[in-house]
Amino acid sequence: MKKTIKLALVAALALGATSAFATNGAALIGTGAKSRGMGGTGIGVSHGAESALANPALITSVKGTEISFGGTIFMPNVKSTNALTGVGGPTGSADSDASMSVIPEVSLASKVNDNFYWGIGMWGTGGMGVDYRGQTAQMEMVTNLQLMQFGVPLVYTTNNFSIGITPILQYGSLDINYVPPAAFAAYSAYSKTKGAGVGQDLQFGYNIGLAYEISDLTIGAVYKSQIDMKYKGVMSNTIDLFSSTQAYANDKLSTPAEIGVGASYKFNEHTVALDYKQIQWSKAKGYEDFEWKDQNVYTFGYEYATTTWAARLGYNYSKSPIEKQTYTGVNSAKLSSGVVNTFNLLGFPGVVQSHMTVGGTYNFNSNTSLDAAYTYAPEVSETMTNFAGNDITVKHSQTSLSLQLNYAF
Repeated sequence: MKKTIKLALVAALALGATSAFATNGAALIGTGAKSRGMGGTGIGVSHGAESALANPALITSVKGTEISFGGTIFMPNVKSTNALTGVGGPTGSADSDASMSVIPEVSLASKVNDNFYWGIGMWGTGGMGVDYRGQTAQMEMVTNLQLMQFGVPLVYTTNNFSIGITPILQYGSLDINYVPPAAFAAYSAYSKTKGAGVGQDLQFGYNIGLAYEISDLTIGAVYKSQIDMKYKGVMSNTIDLFSSTQAYANDKLSTPAEIGVGASYKFNEHTVALDYKQIQWSKAKGYEDFEWKDQNVYTFGYEYATTTWAARLGYNYSKSPIEKQTYTGVNSAKLSSGVVNTFNLLGFPGVVQSHMTVGGTYNFNSNTSLDAAYTYAPEVSETMTNFAGNDITVKHSQTSLSLQLNYAF
């Protein structure tokens, strides 16, 4: 059974040949076109079947059974300027070729009786990566992290109060490859391309959600567990960077825990939603070694809905979890500040901060509807000191288009 699920998840991930840069660090701002059209809100506002991950307690808005399936075309634009003159290497700028990926999403929610709802779904939830093959100044860096979650939301509701839990099986895939500068050929360990092939893992986690509805006001809260992923041999064989004495033995790269609250208010055709959540990168294995900071994510969403169509707007802001490291020693993982800066900006530059979104729905009839959303994250530029003692600069912006077909019966 576990092997069958893993094969299904791999097949879904295969829809996206390259990895996605997923806005809030390495996590999507939202799963589903309704949520993404409203800036990623979903903790205190229901989006039907697609609420299973954002807040499972809110799938209770379905009247019978609802099925949603679609995906997001994700288009990051990443450019790096890197100088390796400090170690006798070149200086140059290059655009990453990892510029498009497809992130799938399928959700189902059903009402069993007045007190119990359940569902099932499969969602691409995040990832990151670059492709600098053929670019010497970028050390031909290629990284690719992809994450997919399979979950079954279970909800009990009574007297306007709902509690839900979504047990989650997460599949992850990680690949890191690069060619060290020629100046390090003297070390036999660095005389060839660094890489260990693709590492994969399956691990369990859960989301717990609460919701309370009174009149036209909805209040929600959610906790998402940390999921400890281990990609055997991948990080330990590639991040022992640029010194014969440094060692890095950690192959774990955890999906961080999240905690959040949200609220929405509906008046006539209008709905306004606000969410706040904290993504705890600083406690996630792997990310903590690279000094990622916790992110406080603030989200606003607005919807105007009629019986035949709806329009949505949203805004999402979170400060980048990546900060310039300046310490002269090494951290607990025995990585120097220059190594941390190099891998953060060159390999995993999740630095975008603001996101503007628009979206809408067209109802073909009482059973079938189509959702769409467009997201834009303006360019952010970051400059840090790399392992060679020179500057490394990354510029990163994003656009995405989400489409989703819904059927209710």
